[in-house]
Amino acid sequence: MIRVGVYGASGYTGLELLRILHRHPHVQLVFATAQSHAGSALRDVFPVPWDIPLIAEAEADCSTVDVVFCCLPAGKAMETVALAHRHRVRVIDLSADFRLADAQVYTQWYGIPHSAPELLPLAVYGLPELYREQIKHASLIANPGCYPTSVLLALYPLLKEQLLPLDRPIIVDSKSGVSGAGRSPTLRTHFVEANENLSPYNIGRTHRHLPEMEQEIVRLGGPSGQLIFTPHLLPVNRGILSSIYVSVPKTTSIEALHALFCQAYAGEPFIWVLPSGQLATLAHAVHTNRCVLALAQPMPGQLIICSAIDNLIKGAAGQAVQNFNLMFGLDETTGLAV
Repeated sequence: MIRVGVYGASGYTGLELLRILHRHPHVQLVFATAQSHAGSALRDVFPVPWDIPLIAEAEADCSTVDVVFCCLPAGKAMETVALAHRHRVRVIDLSADFRLADAQVYTQWYGIPHSAPELLPLAVYGLPELYREQIKHASLIANPGCYPTSVLLALYPLLKEQLLPLDRPIIVDSKSGVSGAGRSPTLRTHFVEANENLSPYNIGRTHRHLPEMEQEIVRLGGPSGQLIFTPHLLPVNRGILSSIYVSVPKTTSIEALHALFCQAYAGEPFIWVLPSGQLATLAHAVHTNRCVLALAQPMPGQLIICSAIDNLIKGAAGQAVQNFNLMFGLDETTGLAV
């Protein structure tokens, strides 16, 4: 059995992670922390039957485990990750603290200095379909954000073949369920504000996930500074649907592009390229670790990619367990709904 610790178990992502780990046949859960609910059991915080004790972070001994999952907010994970690294414990960090390779860029977008910049070169960006071999040998995984997962998996086949022009914008229109905003209540996520409403926020080039997406687009040979990103709050519990508008060579047919996507993701257990003529919806993806992709070509030289994921699973906890499986030499689908 692989000994596991979870930091930050009382949020929506932490709960989803514990759901998956509870049914994982190779996991022994050693501890789960929840600062505001320390001293309680998980079943006292969520309507679940598991009597998992929640302890304060200071009480967790990471030297007793083989790997830790950090489900802490951005800015809060750095110290915990550094502590685990000192104890030679492998880390899967679900925060944004190690996704950006440049500490100055992190400070620019998150408004705080990075306290462990020496660990940034060790962090492997945890998108298995792109970086599977690096993930297998990593000591620190930076689990991708939910929006970036939906966007990067949609763009990867085009980036791989260098089909995106360097001087044309990539326009991303994304809609996310309310759980993507976390469990702490805000006015924007209040039921009366969110229900029967659709709200754009942090539009254009202002959302914190923008530099993460651009970093990976450039790393894969794509354009720099061309991403326009408009996220929306959708009045559903979970799921992300991203519609992505890109320019492609005018001579490339939709049939050729569909074949390209099918070839790029052949054998990938968690990528579902829909048949021609079908469009991805939230229902294709929620409660699974799948990313569901669909293509449409409104005119020669233009392509629309629809990408659907569950923000709490493929966009967070499920992808983290997919990375865990790779790190420990297990079948990649273990514990996960395909």
